[in-house]
Amino acid sequence: MARKVVAACGGQVRGKVIALLGLTFKPNTDDMRDAPSLSIVAGLQDAGATVRAYDPEGMDQARALLPDITYATDPYDCAEGADALVLVTEWDAFRALDFDRLKATLAAPVVVDLRNVYRPEDMARRGLRYSSIGRAQNRTE
Repeated sequence: MARKVVAACGGQVRGKVIALLGLTFKPNTDDMRDAPSLSIVAGLQDAGATVRAYDPEGMDQARALLPDITYATDPYDCAEGADALVLVTEWDAFRALDFDRLKATLAAPVVVDLRNVYRPEDMARRGLRYSSIGRAQNRTE
């Protein structure tokens, strides 16, 4: 999944800030066991990215496992100045984000949806470069 994020960022994340929404294994829990965020963060850091993250419930648990990332206070704080926004865990709170506000907050209008929560046509209408998993139209510009 980290490679998917790197590809969405033009093949290079060295020196870039990547914002992750969701760290836990699944929504409505603080469970970090086998959470995909663990390998995604490692892959992004290995590629030279700085990672900032927000999770509604799991940040205390995540801090012990991911001490070398920055933790945000909310999704918009997480996205501030980031080169890409990545949805990792499909929390209900992330389904109702203000994407116009997020676009204005991001340094680059890149959204990578690893859970296929968002509709590609909605992202395109908002001027976001959108990448998702396993869809016929994987990317909008």
